[in-house]
Amino acid sequence: MKENIKKIISPFIARGNLKGIFVVISGLGDLPCRQLNDKTPLEAANTPNIDFFAARGEMGYMYPVKPGFVPKSDESIVSLFGNNHDSATRGQIEAVGAGIKLTRGDLALRTNFATIDSLERGNILDRRAGRTLTTYEAEILAKSLNKIKMPCDFVFKPTIQHRGVLVFRGGFSDNISGNDSEHIYGKVFSSDKIGLCKPLDDEENSLYTSNLVNEFLEKAYDILNNHPVNEERRRKGLMPANYILVRGPGIEIPRLNLYKKWISITYMPLETGFSKLSGMKVYSFNYPLLKDIDVYENLHEGLRKACKFSIKALKKSHKEDYAYIHIKETDIPGHDNKPLEKKAMIEYIDKSLFGFLRRFAPQNKIKIIVTGDHSTPCRLKRHSADPVPVLFYNGSIPREKMFCEREARKGSLGRIIGNELLRKTGFIR
Repeated sequence: MKENIKKIISPFIARGNLKGIFVVISGLGDLPCRQLNDKTPLEAANTPNIDFFAARGEMGYMYPVKPGFVPKSDESIVSLFGNNHDSATRGQIEAVGAGIKLTRGDLALRTNFATIDSLERGNILDRRAGRTLTTYEAEILAKSLNKIKMPCDFVFKPTIQHRGVLVFRGGFSDNISGNDSEHIYGKVFSSDKIGLCKPLDDEENSLYTSNLVNEFLEKAYDILNNHPVNEERRRKGLMPANYILVRGPGIEIPRLNLYKKWISITYMPLETGFSKLSGMKVYSFNYPLLKDIDVYENLHEGLRKACKFSIKALKKSHKEDYAYIHIKETDIPGHDNKPLEKKAMIEYIDKSLFGFLRRFAPQNKIKIIVTGDHSTPCRLKRHSADPVPVLFYNGSIPREKMFCEREARKGSLGRIIGNELLRKTGFIR
């Protein structure tokens, strides 16, 4: 009887041992936008619940990898959990996240379905095939790609929207370049031309591996460019998904810091793969299928599902001490220069996930970190070297504060480097 009364009075009592929740909002950092009266999306957003935590915590600003470095998503996440940013390759992490079993020597690469004008001219028209490739279309194209005759076994697996993973089975080199130099080694390049994968050393295996990947990409173009799916897309005025961009080659299973006392609430292959490799207990869900060309309807559906699922997972009984939640959707409007969409997504996250956390965390003495994995300024349409704001809720005496880039720069946490964050906030010792 007493237990039933307790459930009615306090439905948000924590189940288990949770001490802290680490929320990463992808691409959170931004620059002032003209459409938002020279405010960033975070600054312009109405976020009463996040601001509740800001008023009772500390703020600072963080370089996910290091100052002046433009981080890719995999480099940021690896660094935020205390690893060297180059401790793992994106191909290997995403292959694990996609459920592909790997053995040492298997070459894994992250892929994009993209649009080029022709193989001869090599102009990249869109790195994501206009973001309009449906799940069904991607699966049909992948089925055709997996029929390509190659001198080794391989698997091509589409994941979410334009994304995919390519794995060649055998003993290969990963000391090769990708075929898209948009950004590499912490710098940003503006090349809109495809390139060949090239060996990065004089080893025979590196030359063989790069030639093998280039052979596959050429054959893939021949199949994709004339595929009925792409003929139909052209008829509808959509960009054909006629080329494959590859990056993040890896042959070694990454050795990362282990976080066995953590749960992970993630749903994209990168973050899910990283969590598995880091020893976390993973809670995940199947992302909504992209059924038509309205990718933002799909993203908002995915965001709603992600927040609802995160709340449900947090309510479960946990033996673990900490939870890692990664929200992806906010990164996409930054790449597409859609500050109003980014603002709306931030507001939804505040209303749903942080509305729950406002009732859940204080009464259970749970600490919270809120930050981004990198900045994706709308006006740049790409990642930048700008720092991201950090909020650390620790139940301190309330003082009116607002969580945004400008206020975070003044915060008591000061400047933070990504791999220092969890230790500085006491999430790891």
